[in-house]
Amino acid sequence: MKKHVGKLSLVAVASFALAACGDDEAPGEDGETVDSNEELEILTGGEQGAYYPLGGALSNIINDHVEGWDSAHYSTGASVVNINDIASSSGHLGFVQNDTAYYAVEGDDEFFEEPVEGFSGMATLYPEVIQIVATAESGVESVGDLEGMSVAVGDQGSGTEVVTRQILDAHGITYDDISPEYQDFGDAADSLQDGNIDAALIVAGTPTGAIEALSAQTDIVLVDIEQDAADALMDEYPFYTEYTLEEDLYGIEEEVSTVAVQAMLIARDDLEEDVVYDIMTAIFENTDTFSNSHNAGSFIDLESAQEGMSIDLHPGAERFFDEQ
Repeated sequence: MKKHVGKLSLVAVASFALAACGDDEAPGEDGETVDSNEELEILTGGEQGAYYPLGGALSNIINDHVEGWDSAHYSTGASVVNINDIASSSGHLGFVQNDTAYYAVEGDDEFFEEPVEGFSGMATLYPEVIQIVATAESGVESVGDLEGMSVAVGDQGSGTEVVTRQILDAHGITYDDISPEYQDFGDAADSLQDGNIDAALIVAGTPTGAIEALSAQTDIVLVDIEQDAADALMDEYPFYTEYTLEEDLYGIEEEVSTVAVQAMLIARDDLEEDVVYDIMTAIFENTDTFSNSHNAGSFIDLESAQEGMSIDLHPGAERFFDEQ
């Protein structure tokens, strides 16, 4: 599977432009016209997170139920990358965290020095759970134990890294107190198993494939977020909610207290209203496709699809919700 790393090639951009300006038909071998669909890119995240399989499910839904489009999903560095790429027309739809989307629109975080324009919201999807993972032999039992250790903080420019900084700060820890490693979920799990890092912060729907794979190979611990830190986070940031990781998840023996943000879907502003409306209709008429692709997909539901929406809706999504 192709990995989406940033801007589309000039050839791809030219192809999109020609497709947008031309007819929906192209000449066949015998000179007759045949249907020619436009391409639609869905930007996801690391292949072992929830975005990637859910992006595949969304791609299948669009291909099966939205006329005129051939959709494909691509692995990316996730939220920040997806927002910047979609805002610059290098992609059509993207999975992001609701907090990261808010910061982008407001220009209110170190990853966004000024407000980002060109994208808008479609729907919120499921809770993205902050999971602080270490191997049992590391001796890590609390967030404070991370000081002086090597910690995977997420891909550089990802929503995970945004959250990591906030979680550490709430516990009085900065990057100066740790050795930060910029790794996605899969690389972090491999590094933990190999003993190259001590811990990792992972923000994803549960169960997370990378943690499942790690727990099958070695004993792990999941670390509680202290209640005072959780309260401070929820007071300062409107996106966090309390969340409990149940015992037996990944084989852990006790419940773990943590917090969560929301995953959401965004679209390019210049994607036509009718197209976004049709995609929204297809999504909520086929939610079983998401639940069959990843456990996080079971949370995708029309009743909760505007909870935690942190930015303005795309006109096509707004029309869809208004009609429900």
